[in-house]
Amino acid sequence: MSLVTSELATDFPTAKRVVVKIGSSTLMGQGGHLDEEFIADLSGQIAHLVRDGVQVVLVTSGAIAAGLAPLGFETRPHEVDVLQACASVGQVALIQTYARAFAQEGLSIGQVLLTRNDTGSRSAYLHARLTMERLLEMGCVPVVNENDTVAVDEIKFGDNDSLAAIVGALVGADLVVLMSDIEGLYTADPHNDPTAQLISRVEKVDDSILGLASGSSSAVGTGGMMTKVRAARATQLAGTSMVICLGRRKNVLYDVAMGADIGTRFVPDAGHAPEPARKLWIGFAGHDCGSVVIDDGARAALHSGGGSLLPVGVTRVNGTFSRGDVIAVKDEDGVLIARGITSYSSQEAELTRGMKLDMVGRVVPSLAGVALIHRDELLVF
Repeated sequence: MSLVTSELATDFPTAKRVVVKIGSSTLMGQGGHLDEEFIADLSGQIAHLVRDGVQVVLVTSGAIAAGLAPLGFETRPHEVDVLQACASVGQVALIQTYARAFAQEGLSIGQVLLTRNDTGSRSAYLHARLTMERLLEMGCVPVVNENDTVAVDEIKFGDNDSLAAIVGALVGADLVVLMSDIEGLYTADPHNDPTAQLISRVEKVDDSILGLASGSSSAVGTGGMMTKVRAARATQLAGTSMVICLGRRKNVLYDVAMGADIGTRFVPDAGHAPEPARKLWIGFAGHDCGSVVIDDGARAALHSGGGSLLPVGVTRVNGTFSRGDVIAVKDEDGVLIARGITSYSSQEAELTRGMKLDMVGRVVPSLAGVALIHRDELLVF
């Protein structure tokens, strides 16, 4: 068994339930093969946490990357069906490698493959949560990955940073750790600017923080700093801390879970109560069936007043959706403001956009006095 020790000073509370995500660039070794030595070390850190009473869920990338070399690819292909074939081969190698490594530590794992179809359905979302709760209760480590073998654009999470944030909300984690190929969020791109400084703590993901994020430089991954910062915004709304750290730093997962000040830690707003679980599901778990664009007045009202979205503030309607679908709410610049469950179909939203509620009832009697999205069904970012 691996021995993990730490003498680092701790500045944050010890986590009780951790979701840890491993990126492809961290997971893969030389020649495009899985780094089994790294996976063994990671398993040792997780095993030590489990023995210390910490429950751990592992969100792993790497299925497609692990399938490239066995199928003779030197670079990542672009065709969807070829990528899915690579995922099919790579997922077998990936889960077998994890199973062997955790078995050496006396732990069993349970594989959980997800798409947005699985989390977008409220019933399926709750069943996925129950499955992972049972695995954790039985001392198993759930190993979660996007089901790249069948996922297409319409149901893909797109990156496992987002998936980790969703899983964090799903299981009620108090810490999400993104083990990456960079130490955290910097004031500038450290690859290009030698004066860049690591930001150790972020209390609010605002436009200035989003502006610091950059795209992925990895040849095998799909995420970048922007996806990590967006995931941090999600975890903060859930009342959960998130840490971005260098995945290959010695004992990094154990130290972070024990409260060490490593990497960049995004802390939730102490003055803001976590959003209800249903709102988190609405905001992050499903996929948008369409969208509406709102004016500046409606945007200000949503951000400041916590009210419902009314038709009067809508300037455009995009896509085709039905009553009860999850839709995105964007501003005139295309920035995502909120997500919510619409009480209007796209036809009704188009017909009544810009109207006050008293006028809406005259045009569509069944919608008299009904908000486009009620505040209880709306998550504002």
